[in-house]
Amino acid sequence: MAERLKILVLNQISSKGLDRLPAEHYVTSTDVALPDAVLVRSADMHKMEIPSSVRAIARAGAGTNNIPVEAMSARGVPVFNAPGANANAVKELVIAGMLMAARQLSGALRFVDELDTGRGDLDKTVESGKSAFAGFELAGQTLGVVGLGKVGCLVADAAIKLGMNVLGYDPEITVDAAWSLPSQVKKAGSVTEVLRSAHFVTLHVPLMQATRNLVNVDNIGMMRAGTVLLNFSRDGVVDNPAVLASLSAGYLGHYVCDFPSALLHRHPRVICLPHLGACTREAEENCAVMVADQLSDFLENGNIANAVNFPGVTMARESAYRVAIANANVPNMLGQISTAMAQAGLNIHNMVNKSRGDMAYTLVDVDSAVSGAVLDDIGAIEGVLSVRYLPHTSV
Repeated sequence: MAERLKILVLNQISSKGLDRLPAEHYVTSTDVALPDAVLVRSADMHKMEIPSSVRAIARAGAGTNNIPVEAMSARGVPVFNAPGANANAVKELVIAGMLMAARQLSGALRFVDELDTGRGDLDKTVESGKSAFAGFELAGQTLGVVGLGKVGCLVADAAIKLGMNVLGYDPEITVDAAWSLPSQVKKAGSVTEVLRSAHFVTLHVPLMQATRNLVNVDNIGMMRAGTVLLNFSRDGVVDNPAVLASLSAGYLGHYVCDFPSALLHRHPRVICLPHLGACTREAEENCAVMVADQLSDFLENGNIANAVNFPGVTMARESAYRVAIANANVPNMLGQISTAMAQAGLNIHNMVNKSRGDMAYTLVDVDSAVSGAVLDDIGAIEGVLSVRYLPHTSV
């Protein structure tokens, strides 16, 4: 690369991730003009004017609702995330939430905080008061896991090791997740089956139209009395007013979530944490390293892994001359690209094309240098969104 690539950093990103973008090839800064890519965590990019120079956006975390994904897709810009990089941190927080609810730890902590330590009968007060916080053990209880991605599988495995029975549901479970799911997990046929059968229900699904208010006024009544509901997924997958009504009626046992709200604030049966799911040093480092590697591989080689709006496409370098093309998933696109190269006298050494919904992506390795005119011709094909030339001198 003759010139260093410029990366705009919108949030504090772990130095371990930034170290994957060496200074001899990259400029990483919170203030760069015409960046080639953007690294972001929580900053809201919806109202941001994203320069036309931006070729990719990488989110150091799983969710991408702070990024205008649809607008970037229309420009042929992949949006990367880091699925699973913070999974262990979320898993541990879910287990902590289960223990807090089962052992009534929030109330017990408040009780101790409010003790008058100046009184001479402190020990007696503690002994007489602790009975209000009698709880139960996790072993032998049934945990229902809705969503069996990386986090859901880890939670299921941890619960089994704690002696719990686990019931799991995910209609779109991936092959990788299926392989990593413990064999002891009983497969449920629906969300309703999970809600009716479990003592604890934990949600690990993305927020989309199909999952909004997944737990709602119509199905909360199907749950066992005293059930503990845990949501470390997204705020919108639970109907908060419906949950609050059930808690106040004494039906649901506890609601444990990572999303404080004015509605739930200080309810005695609600345990709200301040969005701590990925807030560990290890998770932040893992996310930063993962997206930095994905970003550099895309910028240098055109390869795509873990983009929320593009198909995964990886092709090993066998030629110094590579063209990367993002295009609409329409007929005869490959034929038009091949024709443009053939008319320019270019021999295609290797090619890979994959699609995902309306989006397609093509990598082409050729045996000789590609002129600007050829790139212009490809860019002029109807449906082509972006074209990048990625020569590599080390091949």
